[in-house]
Amino acid sequence: MTASSTKTVKSTTGIASLLKTAVINALIALVLFSLMVGVRTEAGSSGQLTYWTRFGELASLVAIVFGGSIVIELLRQWIGPTGTERLVPPAVQSGVSFIGRYLAPALLIFTLLVPVIFYNQRYILDLAILVLTYVMLGWGLNVVVGLAGLLDLGYVAFYAVGAYSYGLLATNFGWSFWICLPLAGILAAFWGVLLGFPVLRLRGDYLAIVTLAFGEIIRLVIINWQELTGGPNGVSGIPRPSFFGIPLDRSDEGLAFRLGIEYSATHRIVFLFYLILALALLTNWVTIRLRRLPIGRAWEALREDEVACRALGINTTTTKLTAFATGAMFGGFAGAFFATRQGFISPESFTFQESALVLAIVVLGGMGSQLGVALAALAMIGGFELFRGLENYRMLVFGMSMVLIMIWRPRGLIGHRAPTVYLTKAKAISSDLVKEGHG
Repeated sequence: MTASSTKTVKSTTGIASLLKTAVINALIALVLFSLMVGVRTEAGSSGQLTYWTRFGELASLVAIVFGGSIVIELLRQWIGPTGTERLVPPAVQSGVSFIGRYLAPALLIFTLLVPVIFYNQRYILDLAILVLTYVMLGWGLNVVVGLAGLLDLGYVAFYAVGAYSYGLLATNFGWSFWICLPLAGILAAFWGVLLGFPVLRLRGDYLAIVTLAFGEIIRLVIINWQELTGGPNGVSGIPRPSFFGIPLDRSDEGLAFRLGIEYSATHRIVFLFYLILALALLTNWVTIRLRRLPIGRAWEALREDEVACRALGINTTTTKLTAFATGAMFGGFAGAFFATRQGFISPESFTFQESALVLAIVVLGGMGSQLGVALAALAMIGGFELFRGLENYRMLVFGMSMVLIMIWRPRGLIGHRAPTVYLTKAKAISSDLVKEGHG
């Protein structure tokens, strides 16, 4: 039998199996919905039981189940793990691969043009800024969770440290945003190192519990240290960012007056958009560069097997601390941006829900994948806003999406755990070299 005939037989068998599954699901739906939807009963005016049929609605539901089963099975085989039999034509698969290859540059170009396209739509610009903030937080946490494999449930603590660092320094000492931004990152990295020391010997669930407690400790300290942080009242009057010393207002010293253009409040929103975009791209660039350095390879080795990592002579203490410090630094940067954008911060903005949301973005997007984290942030933050009108069903849709993704893509939308360095060709080593310690 030739290869083409074998492929045809496999495809026919796959289609038959797909139709068989769809028919079984449709029959189950027919049985379940027959009494719930097909027949409607009510008590009559004299107490007798009256009923009427709704076969049209019943047929529609069965047809939806039949068609949905086929679509779900095709999607499962389409985007499922490699090695499974695929019924999607090769032409469609090559088209999807082509789109995937140019997806990241296309997204970047579109993001750069968002303020131009939606200049007069304040809601879209605010939503884009919010999405980029979570993209940056996801990329920062991706260093700790995705690259180093350290489960961190208290990432919001570094976000809070960065926000309060800028808020307190700016309101008490009058320091500008550009001076406080690196200080916020440094202070957050310092707290990351402090967190790293007590958890050096922990892993898995125990590490998650300690980091969760750390996040709560930071929040409780902020609430109770009222002389410094303002307690539950928070910090207000945080200065807005300036364009390297030039304010973005309607005064004679403002940027619009200096450029000779009419002042618009949208100028500041556009500036904030490009500011968080620059910070997010900086996070992405530093992360990609670090992955190619020895410290990045040490993070990946630690993620795969800590015992083997230690046996290879890698200092796991330094590796863990650098991962916590790097991830915390990016969280501090994002926190400083959050404070200057809002102009007001309070402990309510730094609850465990924020940590869970950022961790869900990293897990959903694919631990270690920069593009996957960006897509997950866009889907989750944008999805929340998309379903804002359906407030009662928004969390239901969100939960169902998470379950389906975990079933079909357990490593995330774009799971990427391939090492950055590997041997392209097997290299034979003689026993003499191994004996002498050269292998």
